[in-house]
Amino acid sequence: MLDLLLTEEQKALREEVRDLVKWVPRQMILDMDREVIRFNKEFLREAGRRNLLGVHLPRKWGGRDQDWPTLCMVVEEIGTLGYAFGCLYGVGGCLVCFAIVEHGTDEQKAKYVKPLLAGDIYAAECLTEPRGGGGSDFFGTTTTAVDQGDHFLVNGQKRFIVGAEGADYFMVYARTSFDPDVPSHKALTCFLIDRGPGVEVEYIYGLMGLRGCGTGRLVFKDAKVPKENVLGEINGGKAIFDTIMIPERLGSAVMCIGPARTALEVATGYTSRRKAFGQTINNFQGVSFQVAEAATLLDAARAITLMAAQAAEKSSHPRQARRMISEAKRFSTEACMKVVNHAFQVMGGIGYTNVFPIERIYRDIRLGPIWTGSNEVMSMIVAHEWYTEYLSRKALGRDRDYEGDAAEAEAVDEKIYE
Repeated sequence: MLDLLLTEEQKALREEVRDLVKWVPRQMILDMDREVIRFNKEFLREAGRRNLLGVHLPRKWGGRDQDWPTLCMVVEEIGTLGYAFGCLYGVGGCLVCFAIVEHGTDEQKAKYVKPLLAGDIYAAECLTEPRGGGGSDFFGTTTTAVDQGDHFLVNGQKRFIVGAEGADYFMVYARTSFDPDVPSHKALTCFLIDRGPGVEVEYIYGLMGLRGCGTGRLVFKDAKVPKENVLGEINGGKAIFDTIMIPERLGSAVMCIGPARTALEVATGYTSRRKAFGQTINNFQGVSFQVAEAATLLDAARAITLMAAQAAEKSSHPRQARRMISEAKRFSTEACMKVVNHAFQVMGGIGYTNVFPIERIYRDIRLGPIWTGSNEVMSMIVAHEWYTEYLSRKALGRDRDYEGDAAEAEAVDEKIYE
């Protein structure tokens, strides 16, 4: 993030994060991509030791009381190591712990938030399912939790779960109302489920990228979950889901910026040294114009993400914040893909090898437009909220009638709408 946008306190925090980034051994990055490291606990332990997990959460529970824009700055810096590092950093500390802080009891915060932010335990968020529910169709969840008096029995599957391999506990949504007349959004409950009997990691995926995050399938077979592990209210899972969509989609937007920045810097260095026809190739417009567009897209992605973060922090209009976060997720993930693609293109064939990290960044970042709600879903949200805002303003009658500023605005016979 540009220095002119940062306070002195934010700059100092950024230096702490950059020290953590420098600490990461090169071999750790390589071992994650080769799946020698299937879930990188060492990185999370070190981040926790430095008090850099969950910086937006209260100090009382191990955070640092920072705002959303500051968290975006931190995630961008973490992401320069790779998209997988941003993901590792975000899932437990930014998503799961935020949900517990917002909706949990003090006992749940003490048990699950404080040790996670210290780097002692790990968590995963469980949304997507092999069929029916999760992902973009969240309220179609088919995992069930049956009330047994003092506990629930949970059965079902969740897939593509980042951290499944290494998490000590899971934030899981399950259906708890089986009345066909009850709407789906009032039939789900969120649980904190400890790893143990009835909880199995059945399959670790051979992913195209984003390796080293322990992504796998969870299978629940009569997992016994005590009532005190309900997060929020029974049948109130929608409230938790709505809460985590702020860091989830904002995080998806900003997680792309760090690796795209790395790709652009690598390509800039390469094109400043690589020669053809007697001069360095950055002197050719075919190269320099692609770098210029990449730099512009990167700054634009950062700007819209910062705007969305400010909306999440300060907006008194939740629906407007929802629209802006969806815009940021869609735009930033697609813009950063273009940045990496430009970097790939100007480096030519060497970019297609593992001599430079471009091919790994390219593989990793392709996930951005797919997960945490596909970009097509983001477009649906943006369109819905935009029209709602417009019609609400129109109904108030406070804005200027811009339609009336046309030369033949009174030609009502030409304004046919049916």
